[in-house]
Amino acid sequence: MSKQLLIYERVVPLSSEAHRDVSVKALDTFDFARDLNSVPLLAAEFTSAVPDHPIVFAGQGEAIFPAVLLGLQDSQNLCVDAAGAWTGGYVPAFLRRYPFVFSQDGGNFTLCVDETYPGLNREGRGERLFDTDGNRTQYLQTMLTFVQQYQAQFERTRLFCQRLVALDLLEPAQARFTTADGRAGTLNGFTTINRERLKAIPEEALKEMFATDELELCFVHLHSLQNITRLADKAPVPAAAPAAEETAPATFKSKAKAAPAPAEVE
Repeated sequence: MSKQLLIYERVVPLSSEAHRDVSVKALDTFDFARDLNSVPLLAAEFTSAVPDHPIVFAGQGEAIFPAVLLGLQDSQNLCVDAAGAWTGGYVPAFLRRYPFVFSQDGGNFTLCVDETYPGLNREGRGERLFDTDGNRTQYLQTMLTFVQQYQAQFERTRLFCQRLVALDLLEPAQARFTTADGRAGTLNGFTTINRERLKAIPEEALKEMFATDELELCFVHLHSLQNITRLADKAPVPAAAPAAEETAPATFKSKAKAAPAPAEVE
């Protein structure tokens, strides 16, 4: 199977027949996320992520979804150090559920696992997935519950994004930043909420968004953009840093197209 969902290499459905003697040894490393400069973020995670990460929106149309920025250029994750340790504070649920994930066939969901996960083994290391009778262990049931909750929150987040699109609150944006050693750069390819449009939404929509906490999510997102500066401070210093005017712009990797005249994120 070709690589999908950013970090999953070979996803297969879990079954007591195929995985009866399989165990999962949790690995204290985030090497699997080393090349990600962003990951999806659920609406329920906004308040937990805002102390540490910039929250933006990636994609277009019905595919728009929140994401946290982890790097300033393609294949760069400034939240994973050389040893594979996570140094970015809050860990998004998208990464915490790995190596498990749901596959969807119509309205049916099947719990799957990435068979390339290094912690998967048949030597009894870590937590068993099934007992000798083929029943789910408590560990597997816990992971199933976590993935179910993730999927439920995913749907809620998708509806939140649909409202933002329907109210025309999102616009392509560009962020200018300066690294700790003085190099200038720009980050684009994402969208943000336009604060003035947000303040001008119809009263009925405002009441609905207030009642569902979606209004709070909007302002948490806007506040989080200040963390782009924090991210820039983590950028490694090259052996021979080029002059600021020679620094190539850093592009945020997403499906969104940069606008001809993007708005600046201060």
